[in-house]
Amino acid sequence: MFTKDNITHIKTLADLRKAGYQPKSIKEELRYNLIYHLKHKKPIFEGIYGYEDTVIPDLQRAILSMHNINLLGLRGQAKTRMARMMVELLDEYVPMIAGSELNDDPMHPLSHYGKQTVAEKGETTPITWLHRSDRYTEKLATPDVSVADLIGDVDPIKAASLKLPYSDERVIHFGLIPRSHRCIFVINELPDLQPRIQVALFNILQEGDIQIRGFKVRMPLDIQFVFTANPEDYTNRGSIVTPLKDRIESQILTHYPKDIVVGKKITQQEALVKPEQGKHITVFDLAKDLVEQIAIEARQSEFVDAKSGVSARLTISAYENLLSTAERRMLINGENHTHIRISDFWGVVPAISGKVELVYEGEQEGAGIVALNLLGKSVKTLFAKYFPDPEKEKKQKHTTYKKITEWFGNGEKLDLFNDMSNEEYRQALYAIPNLEGLVRDKLPTLGEEEKLFMMEFLLHGMAEYSLLTKKYLERGLQFNDILGGMLGGIGGNDFGFYDDEEDTKPPKRKK
Repeated sequence: MFTKDNITHIKTLADLRKAGYQPKSIKEELRYNLIYHLKHKKPIFEGIYGYEDTVIPDLQRAILSMHNINLLGLRGQAKTRMARMMVELLDEYVPMIAGSELNDDPMHPLSHYGKQTVAEKGETTPITWLHRSDRYTEKLATPDVSVADLIGDVDPIKAASLKLPYSDERVIHFGLIPRSHRCIFVINELPDLQPRIQVALFNILQEGDIQIRGFKVRMPLDIQFVFTANPEDYTNRGSIVTPLKDRIESQILTHYPKDIVVGKKITQQEALVKPEQGKHITVFDLAKDLVEQIAIEARQSEFVDAKSGVSARLTISAYENLLSTAERRMLINGENHTHIRISDFWGVVPAISGKVELVYEGEQEGAGIVALNLLGKSVKTLFAKYFPDPEKEKKQKHTTYKKITEWFGNGEKLDLFNDMSNEEYRQALYAIPNLEGLVRDKLPTLGEEEKLFMMEFLLHGMAEYSLLTKKYLERGLQFNDILGGMLGGIGGNDFGFYDDEEDTKPPKRKK
C-alpha cells in the first residue's frame, strides 16, 4: 500500500513501475483491506452500535464478494454513515495521471486524455496521487436528476471552442458517475430516481460501461456502487425498477436499536453537549433511559405511522433539548448547577413532534398531545423497575402509595413550575408526606439530587397509573387528587393546557 511517506519520489510512470505498483480494482482494494482488518482484529465501522451481529457482518460479506450494495431501511438507521465509512477500507493513496478528470490509472488509462498523454509522453507521463478521502461521491436522488447529471452529455460549447464534430469523444461532458471512476459512488434514496434514469444505470452496473447519446464509447468504469433506500418509498414516492434491483448483488436490511442500552450509546455519541452543559448539569441514567423509551413508544404507538419509522435523530435532538431546558432554567434563576427534572421533559416536545409522522388518529389528537402521551407511556413503562406495580396493589387495603394519595385526597395539590429554582423545587416535593420516605426506602443509595428526581418520577408514575391526576399549566404542571381532577370544570386550550389562574379546568382536546 502506498502511503504519504513513500510516494514523494514517485512522479512519473517510470517511477511507478520501479516501485512495483500493481493496479487493483476498487472492489479488490476493499476486499483485500477488509481481509487485513479481519485477520488483525482491527476495528471496522467504529461508532456503529447495534449492528455488530446483523448489518455489519452482512456488509462485510458483500464487500468480500465484491458486490454492489443496497442498504434498505427506515430513516435514521445510519445507512449513509456506513457508506461513508467504507472509504476507510480503501488504500491510502492511489496513482493517477496528472490532470485527468476521470482519475485515470497510469497503467490502464480510460479517457481520451489519459490515453493520449501516455501515448505522447510514455514513461515520463506525470503522476499525481489521489487520497482515499477524495474517492467518495454522494448524490441524493431527486425527481429532477437527469441522465446528463449522472452519466454525461454532449457539450456544444466544447465542440465549438475546440472545433470538433459531435462525433468526437472529446466533446462529451462527463457526469458524476464517470468522474467517480475508481471511487465509491453512493446514491441516496434510490426509489426517488425516475425509472428512466434508473434504466440508464443498467449497463454501468452489469457491463461497467456507459452510453452517451449514441456514442460508441466503451468505458469500463471501475466503481463501487452503494445505494440507500427506504422501504416506504417503494409504495409512497417511487420504486426501484426490477431489472435494477436484479443487478444490485447484495441488499442489506438495517434496523433500529433493539434495546435501550444500544440506543443510549448512539445518543450519547451523537448528541452535541456543550461544555458548559456537561459541567453544570447532572443527568441521571433514568433520564437517559426515558429519552430512549420515548422513541421505543413512538415506534409502537397507534398514533404514529410505523411505516415511516422513528429516526434515531429523535432521541439525539430530544437529549439536546432536555439539557437546554435545564440550562435555561438554571440561567434564569442565577444558579451555577442543576440537575435534570422530569418536568424538564416538557422541553423535549418540539424534538418529538417534528420527527414523527402521525396517522389520522394522531392528527386528530395533535402533535403536542401525542408527544406528551409518548412521554407518559415512557414513564409508565419504566416505573415498575423502581417502584411496586400499582396495578397489583389495587385490591390491597394498605398500598405503598396510600399516604401520598390521602394527602392529595384531603384537598392538597402540587404545582411544579418549569422555571422553579432548585430550592423551590426541593421544598415543593418535600411538602408531600412520605414521598421522600418512600423513595429512600426503595432506593436507599441515592444522593440528594437524584432522590429529588426520583420523587418527581414517582408522582408522574402514580399519575400514569391513575392514582393522581396530572394536568399541564402554561408555566408547568399540577398534581391533584384523582377525584378532584375528575370534578373540575371544562376549559383549557387545544394543546391540553390550563390557564394558571384557572387551573382547575380539564383539557379540551381536538375533535
